[in-house]
Formats: sequence, C-alpha cells, structure tokens
Amino acid sequence: MQVVELSNHPSDMLHDVTLRRRAADRRAQDRYEDALIRHQAAVQAIRVKRDRARRQRQWLTWLRLAFAVASQKRRAPRTPPPSKNGNDAEEKIRAGIAGEQQVATELSRALADDWTLLRGYRNRRGEIDHLLLGPQGLFAIEVKNINATVHIDGDRWRADKYDNYGNLVEQRPITDRGGRSPSQQLNEPADDLERFLHERGQQVTVQRVVILTHRRSRLGPTKNPTKNPTVNVGTSTAHLLTLVHAGPADPQRAGLTERQRAEIARLIRRDHDFHERTRRPRTRHR
Repeated sequence: MQVVELSNHPSDMLHDVTLRRRAADRRAQDRYEDALIRHQAAVQAIRVKRDRARRQRQWLTWLRLAFAVASQKRRAPRTPPPSKNGNDAEEKIRAGIAGEQQVATELSRALADDWTLLRGYRNRRGEIDHLLLGPQGLFAIEVKNINATVHIDGDRWRADKYDNYGNLVEQRPITDRGGRSPSQQLNEPADDLERFLHERGQQVTVQRVVILTHRRSRLGPTKNPTKNPTVNVGTSTAHLLTLVHAGPADPQRAGLTERQRAEIARLIRRDHDFHERTRRPRTRHR
C-alpha cells in the first residue's frame, strides 16, 4: 500500500498545545519567582527588626518578631505544579495520533500496492483522518480513541464509562468543539468531497467508516432500530478490511480502474491543497 501524507494536523495540534502548555508553565514559574523574591524580602525585613531588638535588649519586641519571622516563613509561595490541563490535552492528542498510526500500519500490512492511503485530507467542511483509495472504491476513515462503551442513535453518540466492578461512573455526549458527533465530523467533509468528485466526472461513492481503536472501546446495543448509524462503525481495522474486500458499495458499479484511481487521487490532492491555501484570508477558484 502506498501512503501519501497530505498534512499532519494532529502533530501540528500537539505542537501548538505543547507550546501553549510550556508558555503557561513559564508564566506560572515567573509569578512564583516574583512572589518568592517578595517573600524573602519580607522575611529579611522582619529579621533585621528582630536582630535590632535583641541588640537593644528589647526582649518582648524580640520575642514577638521571632514569632513573626517563623510565621512569615510559613507563608512561602508554593512551587507551581506542571500544567495538568495542558498535559491531559497532549496525552489525548498523542493517543489519537497512535490510533491513526495503528490503522495505517495495519492497512499497510494487509493491502497490496494498488491501494493508496491519503492521510490528513481537509476541505471546507472539515478534516478526514484517512482516505483509502483502491480497486474496491474510496473509503473515508475517522479514527477515534474512546475508552468507553459507545452508544449511537443516528448522529447522536454517547460514551458510557464503567469502573472495574461494572458500575456506570461517567456518561457524556461524544462531540467535537463544534458540537458534532464523529459521524457528523466524517459525513460533512465526505459529502463535500463526493460532490467535488462528481462535478469533475468521477461518480465514486465515498464510503464512510469510523474505527474505535482503544482496546476498551465497545459498541453498545442500538435502542432505536429505526435510527441506524449514518456511518459504518467498527472497533478494529479488521472491520474496515471486511468492507474493503466486500467490493464496491453500489453493486451496479464495477471497481475503480488504475486510471480512475490516479485521477481521483489527483483531484483529492488538488482539493486538499486548495483548502490548505485558503485557510489563510485569501480565496481562489478551484
């Protein structure tokens, strides 16, 4: 399998989060050092008064100032701990990167050279972790590292987390910062890519797959059978490979020829490059 890296947004995000965390740690350290200097100055000022009282044999004043020195020393500022929020965010991003790399590695081992994995595609509707292009079609893949049982009701996703005794300890919706569930995160850019390809003569169906890579990820039962997930969901790369080997999503269509695949890959790169450029405040016609 060939791998084409269009961009590496998770690594860029990790770099940005790390820089922000380090900057926050530096600011906290600077505040601590300023407070420590002020504290040491205050302690020294009391010591000077205490020592003067001793020389002058003002024993009650000396005793009061001796207690004041001890009291002031106990008010020393504490060394700031490392930024917990920044570290948590970094760990989540690292786990996501590891999940994406795991999927890429397992696909590379299983698929021949007539398959291409395009990583980090982006258009105006969002980003797709992987686009897998081969004789059996085009697959848009979203990778999620979720340590929970995942319940899906149409485009509504929920994570239930249990402790070691089977008690429910956390229940939360699964959304990004824009409030989109994983299926919406995938469908929106996939719909736009499919439209883009159709307008340029490539009548290919973009098949959508969400892979839950965490070893404790589970799929919960569907309570409402009328609301099926709007994407295919599995807990391993093997699930995706089953779909790949099943053939084209539309049985009326044959697989993609080498020439078609080359043109689709070219268009995907063109579309991605356009949107990468227009992330800056400048627009062009594609």
